[in-house]
Amino acid sequence: MRRDYSLPQGTIHRVQVQSEALKSNMLGDHTLRDVDVYVPHGHDGTDLPVIVDLAGYTGSGLGRTGWKGFDENLPARLDRLISSREMRPAVMVFPDCFTRLGGNQYINSVAMGNWADFLIKEMLPQIEGQFSCGGAGKRGVIGKSSGGYAAMIHAMLYADTWSAIACHSGDMGFDVAYLPDMPKALRAVAQHDNSIEKFVRFVDEKHNPSHGDIHALMILAMGATYDPDPNGFCGIRLPVDMHTCELDQTRWDQWLKWDPLHIFDQHVDALKSLKGIWLDCGDVDQFNFVYVARRMQNKLKSAGVDHVYEEFPDDHFSIDYRYDRSLPFLADKLC
Repeated sequence: MRRDYSLPQGTIHRVQVQSEALKSNMLGDHTLRDVDVYVPHGHDGTDLPVIVDLAGYTGSGLGRTGWKGFDENLPARLDRLISSREMRPAVMVFPDCFTRLGGNQYINSVAMGNWADFLIKEMLPQIEGQFSCGGAGKRGVIGKSSGGYAAMIHAMLYADTWSAIACHSGDMGFDVAYLPDMPKALRAVAQHDNSIEKFVRFVDEKHNPSHGDIHALMILAMGATYDPDPNGFCGIRLPVDMHTCELDQTRWDQWLKWDPLHIFDQHVDALKSLKGIWLDCGDVDQFNFVYVARRMQNKLKSAGVDHVYEEFPDDHFSIDYRYDRSLPFLADKLC
C-alpha cells in the first residue's frame, strides 16, 4: 500500500543471477535467482551506495517489494524517506533466497548451498556492473531475524565487502535462540515415524503447513546450515538425541562456530573497521532475542566498537517501520 501517490517513485528492475555457487546445494533448489533492484527517482544508479536487504525466515526479497496491506512495502518506504530528504539516495537490492527448508541464514553450507558466495561473488558484481553503484566503501547489508543474523555474521566474516550493517532482531545467542525449540522440533518429526525425510516431504506436499510445522522446519534448516551432514537427507542433522533430546556437545560446538556472540572476540577488528553498525530489538520479542541483543550491545561497548543500539516497545513481527531509522543511518554512513 502506498500512502502518498504524489511522491516521486523510484524504479524496480528485476534481474536474474545464474549461480554457480548454489549448484552444489543438497535441497534441489534452483540456481537461477530473481533479484529486485530499487533505483531512486531521478537516478540511474551511478555512484550511489548499494544496500542489500536480506529477508527473514520464510521470506524472500521479492516479497519485500510486493504490495503490502495496511503498510508500505520497501520501495514505497524508500520513496518517502528519500523524497523527504530523511534519507540519502541509495540503490536497494532484494534477492530471492528462499529455500526448500523455508529460509536462509546466508552463509556457505554444504547442504543449503554457498549463499555467502552467491551474494558477494555473484550477485553484487552483477548488480554493481549493471547499475554502476556500490563499490568499496559503499556497500551495506540490512535484515531482520534471519536477515539480521546474516547482517551481523557478514559484518564479522566479510568486512572487506560490507561497510555498514543493520541487524534488526537478529538470531544470536544460540542457547536462547534455538535450544528451547529442539523438543518441539523432535515432537513434529516423531509424528512422521521419527523420520526427518518424511517430515520434510510432508511439509513439501502441504499447501498450508501449520505454525508448528514451520517452526520445526526452521530448526531443521538451522541444522542443515550450521552443521550439515553430507550423508543426511537434505544435509540435515540436529545437535540433540532424537529420542531423549540430550545435547550432543560435539555437534553443538559446530553450531556455536556460527553464533555471533560466541565468536565475537575473534572478529573485533573486522567490526571496528565498519563505518556503521545498527542493532535493535523489540523489548517483548517472542523469541527472547532482546536478551541476546543486549548481550551483543554489551560486547560491542566493552570492545570499543562504535555502534547504535535501540530497544523499542514491540515484538518480533511487523516491524518494518524500524527501517525508517536504520535506512537513513546506513545511507549516511555509505555516502
